[in-house]
Amino acid sequence: MDEDLFTRLPSPEERIRELTALIRRHDDLYYNQAAPEISDADYDKLFRELEHFEAEHPSLADPNSPTRRVGGAPIDGFQQIRHLVPMLSIDDVFELKDAEIPQAELIDFYRRLQKNLGREDVAVTVEPKIDGVAVSLVYRNGELAYAATRGDGITGDDITHNIRTIRSVPLHLSSSPSFGSASLLEVRGEVFMPNQAFAAMNAERDEAGLPTFANPRNATAGTLKQLDPKAVAVRPLRFLAHGLGAYEGPPLDSEPDFHILLDATGIPRNKPVIVSRNLEELLAAVARIDRERHDLGYGTDGAVVKVLDRAERETLGFTSRAPRWAAAYKFLPEQQETTLNAITVQVGRTGVLTPVAALTPVFISGSTVSRATLHNQDEITKKDIRIGATVLIEKAGEIIPAVVKVIRHAEGAAPFSLYDHVGGKCPSCGGPISQEEGFVAWRCTNFQCPAQAVTRIKHFASRKALDLAGLGESVAVKLVETGLARTPLDLFDLQRSDLANLLLDPAKSADGQVISKERRFGEKRADQLLAALEAARTKPLNRWLFAMGIRQVGEAAAKELSRLHEKLSDIPGSPILAELLADTRADAKKKNEKLIPYAIGGDVGPAVAESLAAFFQSDAGRHVLDRLAGLGIDPVSDNHLPIAAAADLSALPLTGKTFVITGALSMDRDEMKSFIESKGGKVTGSVSKNTHYLLAGEGGGSKRDKAEKLGVPVIGEDDLQAML
Repeated sequence: MDEDLFTRLPSPEERIRELTALIRRHDDLYYNQAAPEISDADYDKLFRELEHFEAEHPSLADPNSPTRRVGGAPIDGFQQIRHLVPMLSIDDVFELKDAEIPQAELIDFYRRLQKNLGREDVAVTVEPKIDGVAVSLVYRNGELAYAATRGDGITGDDITHNIRTIRSVPLHLSSSPSFGSASLLEVRGEVFMPNQAFAAMNAERDEAGLPTFANPRNATAGTLKQLDPKAVAVRPLRFLAHGLGAYEGPPLDSEPDFHILLDATGIPRNKPVIVSRNLEELLAAVARIDRERHDLGYGTDGAVVKVLDRAERETLGFTSRAPRWAAAYKFLPEQQETTLNAITVQVGRTGVLTPVAALTPVFISGSTVSRATLHNQDEITKKDIRIGATVLIEKAGEIIPAVVKVIRHAEGAAPFSLYDHVGGKCPSCGGPISQEEGFVAWRCTNFQCPAQAVTRIKHFASRKALDLAGLGESVAVKLVETGLARTPLDLFDLQRSDLANLLLDPAKSADGQVISKERRFGEKRADQLLAALEAARTKPLNRWLFAMGIRQVGEAAAKELSRLHEKLSDIPGSPILAELLADTRADAKKKNEKLIPYAIGGDVGPAVAESLAAFFQSDAGRHVLDRLAGLGIDPVSDNHLPIAAAADLSALPLTGKTFVITGALSMDRDEMKSFIESKGGKVTGSVSKNTHYLLAGEGGGSKRDKAEKLGVPVIGEDDLQAML
């Protein structure tokens, strides 16, 4: 039979190669060139076909196959990788506020280059400083071999499993017509989240009842520490290269040569990169980056300056921590003048009254700002903020609008008094407000204040409280607006049909752009939330105490209270708390140590006892107890320990020791905290003279610095295990 009459079917190996090449090409077109040629449906067909062939012929599967983008099995922990070339940081130089020459530190850096190279004009490159997480990608013979974090500059975490899920990272390099194929290519760059993608992700997390991230940088860092690549794959991570590490290939004499290589091999790189031939051009380039950075779509906080010629870089060399041929010029937060037209007062979850400035809208740091927090009365008094004033505002950390100072007052404007402004009453419910001795905040004392409803419900549903999956802020807002829930306990009265038909507002990004349509809550999510509420009925006492949002009762105090009491109904008449209240604060502290010898750090003291007494003696507190009784809920402790058994805990290896945790460890922060507490230790959030140990993983620079300054020992996980 003539074979030419029929089309020969490709072998599985040939089809896998063909599909891999096609998908890689379409990935590059979509993620790096923004020029897709096929529809999502057609792409999915190719992808599923490749998955099928790899499943049928696992021996033919490539470790860098496009199918690895969706993540593999969870890993046990991060292995350490030693960098082929030290991965050093770059020294910062700062723009000086109110200085005669704001760029003085940048000019000094350039003068050092001139002196050390012995000439007037030194060519440099200037590019945006990406606010992301530094990583190293190592390619051998055109294939991604591994990826690592910066770590301490000598060794970093092996994050290859997570980097493979980032679709802008090529797993296989194209050959460069100018440089051929390098046998070894290590590129350094930043992993980050684009601003719009970050906003959309936060909106989705809120809808799902998950905690949202404070900013893209924190979200990126937390994502790369995940041990489950599938969890990483759904996060909107991107990568841009900006530096060269180890390299074996045709010569790269200058930075433009490196950029040509990146473009030819398909590795996305940072842009724009401006070449400046002298100091005047350098200052102009930095000013241009400052003007244009808000249009880049991702966070930037400065400009990176690097000597252009690689031979000159070798001449300049390195210090022990950074190259002498590069510097990161950090911009001042952008500032603008505007008019403070009014001051409104908001009421938070704990009843705190927060003054907020209503401003004449002004464009700053990439978005229009019309409001800024004034924090509290003390801040207003300190800055002498008055209605009608012309003020200078900035975005603290490029995120949160804040009033820096008053430039001039409006004629006849009087000093602002928060108490007088609200007439001594809560602006939401009309209830009384008070300011406790030693505190700057005014607060509403009405537990059932409607302004606190959304934040109380959101807190009640949070992961560390009762973990009501699917109940985020947008859902809480709609429940309150529609009258379906005014207090957290109203959630237990919700009906499936009411939940399913709840219409949620469109999600918006940080700058107010709509990123999703109005959507219905739906039957599936309603069932999930109702199931979570049913499960919450049997959550342990400490979770319920924390969920109730009682002042002074945080996670640590809730855990100690659950050690002291068998169930919630025991707390209002607790003899232990009554004895604490009977003494003066000083005596009560000693009594606390006597009564609760096994409490972690003595977090249940007079302040907690007073707050609990005030709550349970109030109308709101009694109403909560009555509602719980009607619902048949009396949360029980899962760690109750009679005082007679306290001596047994004295033998725990970490009893009496206070720890602070920093950096990336083998388990997440909450798990490590629980582990230390289970061994008798206490975990606090900041380093002080009372801290016994700083448990440090990768990173954690500021806490390390403070620990060293105070003489607090810095230990690793191996040291902790040795203590046990």
